[in-house]
Amino acid sequence: MKLLEYLKDRIMMLILQALLMIGSFVFLKICGLKRNQLFIIYVFWIVILAVYLLLEWVRRRQFFKEIFRTLEGMDKPYLISEVLPFSHRLEDHIYGEILRISNKSVLDTVHHLEREQTEYKEFIENWIHEVKAPVTAMNLICDNVKNEETRKLKTQLSLLENDVEKALFYARSDTVYQDYLIRQVTLAPVIYDVIGKNQMYLRMNQMQIEVQVEDTEVYCDDKWLAFILNQLVLNAVKYRRVRDCRIVFSVSRESGRTVLVVEDNGIGIKEGELSRVFQKGFTGTNGRKNSQSTGIGLYLCQKLCRKLGMGIGIESEEGAYTRVSLVFPDGSEYFGRGLHEKSGAETNA
Repeated sequence: MKLLEYLKDRIMMLILQALLMIGSFVFLKICGLKRNQLFIIYVFWIVILAVYLLLEWVRRRQFFKEIFRTLEGMDKPYLISEVLPFSHRLEDHIYGEILRISNKSVLDTVHHLEREQTEYKEFIENWIHEVKAPVTAMNLICDNVKNEETRKLKTQLSLLENDVEKALFYARSDTVYQDYLIRQVTLAPVIYDVIGKNQMYLRMNQMQIEVQVEDTEVYCDDKWLAFILNQLVLNAVKYRRVRDCRIVFSVSRESGRTVLVVEDNGIGIKEGELSRVFQKGFTGTNGRKNSQSTGIGLYLCQKLCRKLGMGIGIESEEGAYTRVSLVFPDGSEYFGRGLHEKSGAETNA
């Protein structure tokens, strides 16, 4: 708070003081006081007023500085009304009470919305688990009655399972920390599980698969990683070219990290749309041509990668390829130590 701003705020008091000076000057002049006497009186008056205003300005500035310092150090700034510094001014107490009432109303509304969101998430999770039962039953029926029609039906059931799984992971994406286990994972089995899960869909669309990962190991949660890879495979099939479709999984080692690349030779993405593909709901030019596009898959992949401490990037050339890179930081310094200690303890036992 600057001195000039403070004086502007006290302008009414300054005007009143000026009027009192003028009125008292006229009165004292009529009473016969000499000029030098009047000069001394008004010099004292102005000095006392200036000292009062200066001291009051310093006190108020310190008061607000303390509030801002407290605010900057708080994790939850909206609770500032609970830690306001003490003040003798009545208006400060009134403002504090107004803030407390307002914040309580906001917190009540937020808690209500959180409860509604939690209830909705629980409902979605329960519904998903209930839907899985008839889907599993239909898959078993298809396995027992094998013909061309059931094979087509099984392919569609696989797509339905993927959509149901996407809804479940979306519902849980904000609480990944409650359901994940970071450990040493071999990439090849996870990739082959994803391919096996979608084998009917891949065959139907004549997709060729190449896996060039050997025995590479990373630190990650295998369940969440499988979901991310599944989304990338489905996207590769969804935006495939007419013939000679191919998906390649490859791995490279860089300084302190492992990079898993999932590349397809599909229709690619326009250069101007690459920066937006991870935005929620963005489908782009290709998505408008494909009624199955939702704009959720890559958004979920990026969100889960952030939660798991992984990196994700995308490169593409329209009409040529799309290359998605999953970056796994070297976690041996943190997770490997725990594994070795556990192994050592078991050996000693």
